[in-house]
Amino acid sequence: MTSAPHSLAERITNGDAAAVARAISKIEDGSVDSAALMKRIYQLSRKGLVIGITGAPGAGKSSLVDKLALYYRGGGERVGIIAVDPSSPFSGGAILGDRIRMQALGLDKDVFIRSMATRGNLGGLARSTVDAVAILDAAGYSRIIVETVGVGQDEVEIVKAADVSVVVLVPGMGDDIQAIKAGIMEIGDVFVINKADRDGVYATEKELESLLSLAARADAWEPPIVKTIATENQGIAELAGAIERFRESQKSEELTSERRRAIARWRIVELLRERLLASVLESENAIAVLERLAGEVATKRRDPYSAVEEIMRAGNRQ
Repeated sequence: MTSAPHSLAERITNGDAAAVARAISKIEDGSVDSAALMKRIYQLSRKGLVIGITGAPGAGKSSLVDKLALYYRGGGERVGIIAVDPSSPFSGGAILGDRIRMQALGLDKDVFIRSMATRGNLGGLARSTVDAVAILDAAGYSRIIVETVGVGQDEVEIVKAADVSVVVLVPGMGDDIQAIKAGIMEIGDVFVINKADRDGVYATEKELESLLSLAARADAWEPPIVKTIATENQGIAELAGAIERFRESQKSEELTSERRRAIARWRIVELLRERLLASVLESENAIAVLERLAGEVATKRRDPYSAVEEIMRAGNRQ
């Protein structure tokens, strides 16, 4: 049984797409051997470039991802795509949405596409998504694109999985830029104005330039603004060029170490949170207590804070 994760990891390193899919399902479902598998996977990193694509709903992110992936394939790169979709609060399943638009890519054996549910995580980026990126990296995908659902400021979570964060906007959304600037402006490494054939491109570009001029970055990088019309394949080469320039600028060990340390810190905290929660709720008695307290909170006989305190006290007594 102990050799199973190593056998699966070996198939992954050989680029077996079925093994990659199975491994991602394991970490999504929280299988008993998923931790052993991920320990092995993290030793097999090939340092693929992880590109986060984030932005407002309706900005054309899926079309942009589609064309960017095709561009990379044209250059001989193997491409992995993780589409983080909204999930039902009841079932937790991913809504495939417009993934059918990637049918052409789906026929390419050197492209791997997976939709994953956010499972209620703020920022739409579940810890399992970060592990899925590591699996794709170990499988030899040199360009890994993570597309998030548009959920405003919470999208800053994308930075925890991406080497470069691309923020997608569309013309005529000045109010939206003002609304998201507190979060998105801080983490955007490259900004894209998609659907650049629409009216209002100039005004959106100028407002974006104004906002970016107010935000000084520790790494001295000045985020470029790239105009694209993804549906017509315009501006995609320029976007890929901007991504590569940012990657080159970050090759200094001093610049990358703090960012990677912050990502590592977050991963440890997320895993610790999961393990602690599981340890508190693992006994049948704890589940019974949880159900009783849920009933009391639902009927206003108890507040959720004191309910959590009781569960923690019960966990400490185990």
